Amino acid sequence: MSDRSKFFVSTEALAARLGEPDLKIVDASWFLPTMGRDAAAEYAERRIPGAVRFDVDAVADTASPLPHMLPTAEVFAATIGAMGIRESDAIVVYDGAGLLSAPRVWWTFRLFGAGDVKILDGGMPKWLAEGRPVETGAPVAPVPARFHAKLDAARVVGLHDVVGVLAEGTATVVDARPADRFLGVGPEPRPGVPSGHMPGAKNVPAVNIIENGTLTDDDGLMEAFEDVDLDRPIVTSCGSGVTAAILWLGLEVLGTPRERLALYDGSWSEWATTPGAAIETVA
Repeated sequence: MSDRSKFFVSTEALAARLGEPDLKIVDASWFLPTMGRDAAAEYAERRIPGAVRFDVDAVADTASPLPHMLPTAEVFAATIGAMGIRESDAIVVYDGAGLLSAPRVWWTFRLFGAGDVKILDGGMPKWLAEGRPVETGAPVAPVPARFHAKLDAARVVGLHDVVGVLAEGTATVVDARPADRFLGVGPEPRPGVPSGHMPGAKNVPAVNIIENGTLTDDDGLMEAFEDVDLDRPIVTSCGSGVTAAILWLGLEVLGTPRERLALYDGSWSEWATTPGAAIETVA
């Protein structure tokens, strides 16, 4: 059984550490447009005590037409510093779905140099189900800090990189979208974006490695990735770069070295709207 303590913290352990000065709790909630939930409103209503909100649509390259693309290191440092977080802090991220957007924020913090970042196992649903304390009312403004950000550029790829690895076969592209969207028989949640997949990509739906708001066990992970050669470089992708991080998390839990992984930030939102980009479907 893999050692998951490197990736997750339990609700019990987090509750015991509330209030520690070097512990920073981050509400990373984000929901697909089709889910009918408002992450900002839910944070305003109640949150884990001391949590700051990480809005993936705001901590982003807001000039890009694509959703929540990564910001520059300078923008990330300024934004996260304003949240009172340093790269040396112990950071715990959670989301309102259990395990949806927290892995993306976990991945982003690590990408920019944070060394101690973990995901709350079970997220806010488990925290609430156990009757653990919540904070309501207006959140207290954090004391600004200095976050020294340095982008690990090799761990994130763009359109031209993905075109290259697919053409040359130097890495396996693994798509986290549901099977119907991957096959081109179900609609994308974003208007104007056709469904289908990149030629040569493999489909491992992120929902297949989640059970009750947490990552499935090692046997479930191995079964989900059974058609993926885990000894080759892997590029994770999805609709807009969020659930691709769930696959990344699963792969790291299975022991895949971080140096063998990359995430396609633009993902299907970029690929499917780029003129000339090949799209395969089952039709």
